[in-house]
Amino acid sequence: MNDFTLDELNTLIAVFEKAGVADDSSAEALMFSRIKTAQAERAELESMDFDDCLGGACKL
Repeated sequence: MNDFTLDELNTLIAVFEKAGVADDSSAEALMFSRIKTAQAERAELESMDFDDCLGGACKL
C-alpha cells in the first residue's frame, strides 16, 4: 500500500484550502475530511518515539 507522507498530506490540505472546499456533504468536502484525518494520524505516528517502547514500556 502506498501511504502518503506527512509532507504530501500537508500539501493536499493546502490545495483543498486554496480551492475553498466548504464543509458540506459534497464529495470534495468528504475527501478533504478524510485527508485531514489521515494527516492528523500520520502526524501523531511520526511524533511517537518508539525508543520509549523498548522492553515493553508501552503498548502500540
